[in-house]
Amino acid sequence: MTKIVVLVVEDEPIIRLDAVSLIEDAGYEVLEASNADEAIQFLETRPDIRVVFSDIEMPGSMDGLKLTHAIRQRWPPVILILASGRVAPGVDDMPSETVFLRKPYSPAALLQAIAAAAP
Repeated sequence: MTKIVVLVVEDEPIIRLDAVSLIEDAGYEVLEASNADEAIQFLETRPDIRVVFSDIEMPGSMDGLKLTHAIRQRWPPVILILASGRVAPGVDDMPSETVFLRKPYSPAALLQAIAAAAP
């Protein structure tokens, strides 16, 4: 059985490292991006990415909210999970079927959202 591939998009290195470790320990393959541009590059070259877990507030050409809209348009089957400690987007602000986790999120909540991508 192939592992589900999860792309973690987070500009804070320590938070990204924690998320990557948690997701890897749960048995998933994890890719890391520090901004939306890196995330798009991964998505263009790795059609096996099933889940994108992104922070909302990031520097660069687009924030996590804009990134999830771009992903939903170009890669509709990808499961989207957004997190933020300051911004709480409304349901209408996010693409359809996006999970929002308020930071600090529990490891169980993140893993449950990722598990929804399992076939």
